Amino acid sequence: QVHLVESGGGLVEPGGSLSLSCAASEITFSIVNMGWYRQAPGAELEFVAAISRSGDRTLYASYIDEDRFTISRENFKNTVYLQMNSLKPEDTAVYYCNAVDDSDYTLPRHDSWAQGTQVTVSS
Repeated sequence: QVHLVESGGGLVEPGGSLSLSCAASEITFSIVNMGWYRQAPGAELEFVAAISRSGDRTLYASYIDEDRFTISRENFKNTVYLQMNSLKPEDTAVYYCNAVDDSDYTLPRHDSWAQGTQVTVSS
């Protein structure tokens, strides 16, 4: 199992931007499809976006505006990113990364989660 560390969260005003990073500790990162999830206060964990191992395919949750969120990865850095622009208060959540199921990119591959990174959008 790949060990993951999320970072890049913080407090930002509505309309602002954040770039989240998820660093993996294992060299096998490049063979794993990866995704981002988030959990808002009092809500269930939900899928945000996923990217294939090579980076040539991406998938976003239906409620995500692809003009605002972009998932990408750099396999030579063992890192996957989530660029978030035009942030809204409803984007406030703890954001997590995980490997995703090869057959269904919306499903996490592993049951365990890292610590996540807090994103708070507020004026």
